[in-house]
Amino acid sequence: MSTGSDGVLRLPDAAIPEGCRSWDGEAARRWTGALPSRWVPVRAHLALFVALPLVTVAGAGLLGEYGVLPAWGAALAVLPFVWAVLRPEAARILAPVAVGVVLAYGEASPLRSLALGSAVVLAWALSLARVTARGPQRAAALIASGGVTAALPSAVAGRLERGRFLFGAGLLLTVAGGVLGAATGVWEDPGDAAGAPAAGWCLAGLGLTVLLAAALTRHRAAGLRGAPVPVLRVLVRESAEVETEVFAADDEGALRPLFTVATRVVDGEGDDDKSDGEDAEDAGDAFDDERVGPLREAVLFGVPYDGAEVVLLTAAERAGEPPVVEVGVGAVRPVTEWTLRRRSAAARGKARSEARQEERRVAAADQVRRETGTGAVPAGRWRAGWPDWFAGLLALVYAAVLAGDTGWWRMVSGLGLTLVAALVLPRRLAWRVTADREGLWFNGLRGSRQLPWDEIRTVRTKAGELRVDGTGDFPEWTVHTPRWAWLERRIGLVHPYERTAAEITAMWRDPQLRPTELSTLAHRGRAVWPLGALIAAAGTAAVLFLP
Repeated sequence: MSTGSDGVLRLPDAAIPEGCRSWDGEAARRWTGALPSRWVPVRAHLALFVALPLVTVAGAGLLGEYGVLPAWGAALAVLPFVWAVLRPEAARILAPVAVGVVLAYGEASPLRSLALGSAVVLAWALSLARVTARGPQRAAALIASGGVTAALPSAVAGRLERGRFLFGAGLLLTVAGGVLGAATGVWEDPGDAAGAPAAGWCLAGLGLTVLLAAALTRHRAAGLRGAPVPVLRVLVRESAEVETEVFAADDEGALRPLFTVATRVVDGEGDDDKSDGEDAEDAGDAFDDERVGPLREAVLFGVPYDGAEVVLLTAAERAGEPPVVEVGVGAVRPVTEWTLRRRSAAARGKARSEARQEERRVAAADQVRRETGTGAVPAGRWRAGWPDWFAGLLALVYAAVLAGDTGWWRMVSGLGLTLVAALVLPRRLAWRVTADREGLWFNGLRGSRQLPWDEIRTVRTKAGELRVDGTGDFPEWTVHTPRWAWLERRIGLVHPYERTAAEITAMWRDPQLRPTELSTLAHRGRAVWPLGALIAAAGTAAVLFLP
């Protein structure tokens, strides 16, 4: 593997299959031209994947409770909204059935049924447009490959791990939904007796959706491991979101990503070398604060389209190392023009944020020098501040509102909120970062862990996130809190996360500002899991026993 004069890390000629064509800009434009219209969403934020199933279960329960639809019909009416995002193949077939059910069984509430039916039709149209566009995408990619095929690299040939987690999760959700739907006799209130089965049917439907996703994922991944598959020469790099971005072979400026895919690296014997979401080791200044990797040449195995499974043989991220095999742990997700505009706006905002961050870093360094005289401090400590406690207060207010509910809604939402609070609030309310002469200490659920000064890779704030990342096997440390940047600018307030990041960065970049002593166990903070256990016990008791 070598570095070309254009700065791209190139594959050795022996690693490229014979006759493999380059996916050039013209062919790539034909592929992007086959993408669905801009009003059809093909990418979803992680928060949507988490929130949408919860909202649909609650929506099905409410439809059943208010008698808009029978339990099974309420579940079928809301599931197309999940399918439109997660499994458009299912929505294309079953959404028309859902529309028929809404119109046939929703006579008791005609206006609600009409509104719901219209929304389901919209979800069906979006799903149909998305699935229909896959055919032209496949055709454009096959034309670009010129019919050249090759077998997968030996590191992944025969290995098939995709879908295992989804199968387990789908079975669990299906069983849980069946139990909730069958337990109709435990509800005394008629509304609860109607709402709980609807929520159960919906939860079981989500489980079946996950099982379908597992089956499709496994089927598509198995298709790569049969006969030789089409191959294309492309350029790739690791994005700021730790996904692999794929570019046309002649896009040496990395101006227009075609699609992204979550991958993991396997070594020559098929063992995991890097799981999806882990960071590659730092190579000097090879990465900036956003962790964008170098541009590398790669061979793409498989036909890329929205939802496809692919494998990549790429040049290593360090010159002189052998090529690596990256197997997909997620499906292909095209990058649309709307996504590009959103990224461009985010980049402009990032530039402004970095300028403000640098100003605050310099101000923090000056303040440390003024406060100490010599520039060194005994020990630096940062902990949760008023924004974190405000977030906890909001959760408490929401819990108080839920306390007035009754029946299945209180049970489902109360236990769900308790679980989220037990996992999130301990770190949000009791986080602590301690600096000493050797590095930074971070407390967590199970105890404290250290990051030496010379292994720090990133210290930054973004929106409501404070993040510190390191090299090697140190997992990134993050904490989140609500934030209103426009209000901060209006009243001239410096968010505590901004100050914390600036002070840590000042110490990281200037060794003279670092503490001169070692921190003690008391200073580093204790494990926060006892607080989580207390919150879980208190919340569960309140849901089950309070009137």
